[in-house]
Amino acid sequence: MKKFMLHVQARPVSLDEDVLKEFNRWYDEVHLPEVLAIEGFVTARRYTPAEDEDPYITQYELEGDPEAVIGRLLKAAADGELNMSETLRMEPRPWMAVYELANEQQQNTAS
Repeated sequence: MKKFMLHVQARPVSLDEDVLKEFNRWYDEVHLPEVLAIEGFVTARRYTPAEDEDPYITQYELEGDPEAVIGRLLKAAADGELNMSETLRMEPRPWMAVYELANEQQQNTAS
């Protein structure tokens, strides 16, 4: 079975400490659970930037037809089923792309 990943790059509206705290709270406690409740979203991994100006990255593992899964996500957003935060920068909009797994390897830890 083919494996797919949705890669999302998002930024907060500012780097103010209170904004960052609310952005991270919303993303972890509200947004990720809402997205993972949509059929076809299996797991989510979120990364914070090492440099202040870099985007936050979220990678979602998808199950099934990626076009259908993304379609359900976009429909949920359009229908207001996703609670968005004022701390999420929408100009420019978060960048999204779907990738198909080409190769997966793990470190060999056997001695």
